[in-house]
Amino acid sequence: MFKALTNLYWLARGVRVFALVGGSGTGKSFRAKLVAQKFGIDMIIDDGLLISGDAIVAGKSAKREKLYMAAVKTALFHEKAHRDEVARVLQKTRWKKILIIGTSEKMTMKIAERLQIPYPAKTIKIEDIASREEIDTAIRARKVEGKHVIPVPAIEIKRSYPRIFYDSIRVFLQRNLSPGGLTTPKLYEKSVVRPEFSKRGRVAISESALSQMVIHCIDEFDDAIRIQKITVRSDSQGYRLTVVIEVPFGSQLSGKIHNLQQYIIDNIERFTGILIEEVNLVIDRFSK
Repeated sequence: MFKALTNLYWLARGVRVFALVGGSGTGKSFRAKLVAQKFGIDMIIDDGLLISGDAIVAGKSAKREKLYMAAVKTALFHEKAHRDEVARVLQKTRWKKILIIGTSEKMTMKIAERLQIPYPAKTIKIEDIASREEIDTAIRARKVEGKHVIPVPAIEIKRSYPRIFYDSIRVFLQRNLSPGGLTTPKLYEKSVVRPEFSKRGRVAISESALSQMVIHCIDEFDDAIRIQKITVRSDSQGYRLTVVIEVPFGSQLSGKIHNLQQYIIDNIERFTGILIEEVNLVIDRFSK
């Protein structure tokens, strides 16, 4: 009900939400201004920051975090004070279009939900706007040199996050001025940063640790459910879990299984900050 009322509020304001999706380090932030220019987008949400034009207007950057897991939580607006600050600015500012940057569609939807704005109406994939060679180059820069991009001028980052500032990049993009197709170049400046967590290396969660969390969640939810097998897969978009279970005969399954799926997702994401892309529950048998 609350989500429906929120959507009506934004619909009345005539806003539209876009998403730019791609794996970590594929160059999304570098190309954010290109997407914003193409679709006439007013604001960008990137790694915990709300950006308007060349200025950071609210939020805090995940790039300033010292630990990788803390950075993920910041990017997802996990902290209430953080998301409330950005949500208030979005509500009081007059804007029509906003771009959410994320590693998956689920991540952009979660950010939209936490900031109380509609889900993205249009999703652009990094593969749609960058070549394979450009994506590979960006990934190498991330893995080898730990370089990240924030789509605002250097002066903004030097003022807010001087300790992680590394360099700046100036890029000329063509901007249409008339229906005849005449263009003029517009200069955009982007900041290159090296977060503390990139110097220390990435933190990952093992299959066994995730499996233990799943067992704990199911036991808390209903200790009568028995687990037969847990399979964990991961990719650039998050973790995918498949859990084979045994359910007591006569259990009221209507709605219960879906609630269990959400319970597992919510608890693991809340405690770890990692993104659970999906949880598949397979009922193998009914026990007496």
